[in-house]
Amino acid sequence: MRKGAKAAVIGSVFAVMVGGAGYGAFNIVNALDGGGAAGPGDGEPAAVKSGPPSGSEVKDTSAAFFAAWAKGQASVAADLTNNAARAEPLLASYGAAHITGVKITPGAASGAVVPYRVEATVSFGGKSKPLSYASRLTVVRGVTTGKALVDWQPSVVHPQLKNMDDTLVTGASSAPPIEAVDRDGKVLTKEKYPSLGPILDQLRAKYGDKAGGRPGVELTVRHAAPGSADTALLTLAEGRPGKLRTTLSAGVQAAAEKAVQKYAQSSAVAVKPSTGEVLAVANNRTDGWNAAFLGEVAPGSTMKIVSAATLIDKGLTSANGPAPCPSSAVSDSQTFHNLKGMRANENATLSESFARSCNTAFVKFADDVQDGWLNAEARDRFGIGLDWKTGIPSFDGSVPVSTGPDTAAGLIGQGQVQMNPLNMASVTATAMTGTFRQPVIVPLSLDGREPAQARGLSPSTVQQLRSMMNRTATSGTAADVMAGLSGRIGAKTGSAEVDGRARSDSWFTGYRDDVAAAAMTQDGGHGVDASGPLVAEVLRAG
Repeated sequence: MRKGAKAAVIGSVFAVMVGGAGYGAFNIVNALDGGGAAGPGDGEPAAVKSGPPSGSEVKDTSAAFFAAWAKGQASVAADLTNNAARAEPLLASYGAAHITGVKITPGAASGAVVPYRVEATVSFGGKSKPLSYASRLTVVRGVTTGKALVDWQPSVVHPQLKNMDDTLVTGASSAPPIEAVDRDGKVLTKEKYPSLGPILDQLRAKYGDKAGGRPGVELTVRHAAPGSADTALLTLAEGRPGKLRTTLSAGVQAAAEKAVQKYAQSSAVAVKPSTGEVLAVANNRTDGWNAAFLGEVAPGSTMKIVSAATLIDKGLTSANGPAPCPSSAVSDSQTFHNLKGMRANENATLSESFARSCNTAFVKFADDVQDGWLNAEARDRFGIGLDWKTGIPSFDGSVPVSTGPDTAAGLIGQGQVQMNPLNMASVTATAMTGTFRQPVIVPLSLDGREPAQARGLSPSTVQQLRSMMNRTATSGTAADVMAGLSGRIGAKTGSAEVDGRARSDSWFTGYRDDVAAAAMTQDGGHGVDASGPLVAEVLRAG
């Protein structure tokens, strides 16, 4: 919030509107007073209940919680949750807020879940607007008390509250609004491109002042997580938006948005290899997190792009050189296998093993790969692990120096290697052009950011990588997915095993002419199962 600007934590006295869900006044009072069936006898403690709460317990507990919340009785309401210490501060914050005329309308419970709608008026600085939103709570059995309690989550108060320390604030906005536009001047909105919502908030927080706008008066969520921008919920007084030009392409963004909706927990990024400009970033996640830029997970066999470059640059083999593909390979007493159904080929070249995504071919080189080679290749050639200045928070990948079995695991994108779709789209762009161009989502000139620098790849290595990726896209593991795409194409499939999960994460990265894209789908299976079709759809639009 700007210096001198007044703000108040949102809250007020709620009035519960009891309707068709069967919340009666008797039950509310009875629950608040601790009433209920008598114990076995005077002075004898009642037996601690177990099992899921009954229907009547769900009704009584939620109604009592609504009533206490409505009366501003924060401690009483908090005691009706399973985390009173965290619930009370947020509930108590309503006392100094600018919300009035609030009504909570419970809906019909579905088991232990109770939906409800909040309607109110937010007033500040002589401005007032209606507020309406829906949320839900779940009633659970207290572990030690056996009582029916509200399972405390910040979203009980408002669905946009994600973190336990998030708050609702009203006042002059912390940053002027922006009108974000794509590379061709088309307006980008949260309504049309839903997964851009958190990204537009971050762009506003960082560049609102630079874009020349004027703050308005808003109800916002102030997120506690580092790097998170405020989320505007309601505008009481319009500010003046400043225009912010991004590198995004409305057409590619629309395709990415549509594609990720087909696969739960998926993320995708598209970049322009000749410039490093981000053309699209899309996420379909229940947590609303920008995993496309911030994810830190194993990339599976898509990492073999970097690994193959390492083998070539260090003279261990070449695209047409030997890279035998046995059924299994051992490194430091750890045995590695290929995907089920892959036939062994002791006479395979690196190009063939790459196109078939043979794990053992790469693992067999682990003893020849010296400590730090893979780390240096990723950092110095592909820019991985440097301090990227994309314009919004991002994770720039990590390929730690490894020894022993960690080197073998790293060569096939497992172990300690951590990436996200942004990183892998950039890796593909570098492999395609030979030049590392740090990805950006707003022009560097806007705020004088200095991009990360890496020396890139030799022309010979680029030619070999492109040849292998093209083979993968035309006759290898990615052929079915990439079929029908014209122009200059290449791809690499991947699946990353995750401890405790039956299915692997699905990874895929590819290029078509001057567009490189990568995607990851949690629990998506093989690369061609989910992320492959997603990337192909994005490349088709690009």
